[in-house]
Amino acid sequence: MIKFFRRIAVLYLLIHSSTAMAQLFEPADKHATTEARQLFYSMQRLLNVGVIFGHHDDLAYGVGWRNEPDRSDVKSVTGSYPALYGWDLARIEHDSIHDINGIAFEQQKRFVKDVYARGGINTFCWHMDNPVNGKTAWDTTQHTVKDLIPGGAFHDVYVGYLDRAANYLADMKGPEGEAIPILFRPFHELTGNWFWWCKNTCTPDEFKALWRFTIDYLRDKKKLHNLLIVYSAADFESEDEFLERYPGDAYADFIGFDNYCTQSVERFQAKLDQRLAIVDGIAVKHHKITCLPETGYEGVPMSNWWTDIILQTLAKHKVSYVMAWRNGNDHHYYVPYPGQTSAGDFIKFYNSPQTIFQNRITPLGIYGKPNWKQ
Repeated sequence: MIKFFRRIAVLYLLIHSSTAMAQLFEPADKHATTEARQLFYSMQRLLNVGVIFGHHDDLAYGVGWRNEPDRSDVKSVTGSYPALYGWDLARIEHDSIHDINGIAFEQQKRFVKDVYARGGINTFCWHMDNPVNGKTAWDTTQHTVKDLIPGGAFHDVYVGYLDRAANYLADMKGPEGEAIPILFRPFHELTGNWFWWCKNTCTPDEFKALWRFTIDYLRDKKKLHNLLIVYSAADFESEDEFLERYPGDAYADFIGFDNYCTQSVERFQAKLDQRLAIVDGIAVKHHKITCLPETGYEGVPMSNWWTDIILQTLAKHKVSYVMAWRNGNDHHYYVPYPGQTSAGDFIKFYNSPQTIFQNRITPLGIYGKPNWKQ
């Protein structure tokens, strides 16, 4: 235990060292809030420490449970919450009471505030329904993007969607009224072919126009300067392919991709390694932070998945954070629950000095001031 607190003290000094400050780069938003800026600096410094571990919808439900206070499948196995928590804005565009996974938005907002209070990190994706026809995010029946950019037939509808999301995000405040920093990940998996914003539904120029309008509108019109922007692709095989739809350095802070194991573990690991190497190189040249915003192996059937596949690969690269997808039910889950096949290996993963869960990140005060609340 003494060794643990000694290590935390060293990490705290690293996070708040003014000497290291000169080597850091700034967030894309020149008017980023103090807390968002400090989080961005902290996540850069932590690249030299280890990878931050996250889980989507971690506090809301898990395998065999829902709406149980203080519960988390990650915590049930390791004793600690994850350090990063994923949420979804989907359905906020309709002023719905619940998000796409049945979480009441008022409850989701409380979770975000709880995470911030304990010194954790919040990230949001948005499986936005198609503004042109009201169908789901997975509707690719028409070229939607061209109708949403300025001058498009459904531009005003899209702006209404943004207004509802912005009003919701603007209400997420810390104890002193400060805006809670959010890692905002719009239009994720954009190089795939399954969402209305993917590469099969729009040209690169149309996509970049939509991205830039969206970020400009949220920053300049809605004054959301607490957003750190995550550009998250899907499949790609080269730097050129990854950057084909990249909106520019003024519109992203983190760059990464979603990568799931669906068949061959060997192929998954090789592709993950190859793609991380590509993104590592881009991040250095563009002064961005590498991340793996979604990953996993449904049902986690391998007993050594966490240490021999995930950690072994991530350790070769400078990855800020990795987020496992949600634990929806007993056949659709991506982190173990007590007694699950990979639970023992997940504990080894958690105990590795190369991973950062809530217990390690809380004392660091990543928003610019000490926070020792567990």
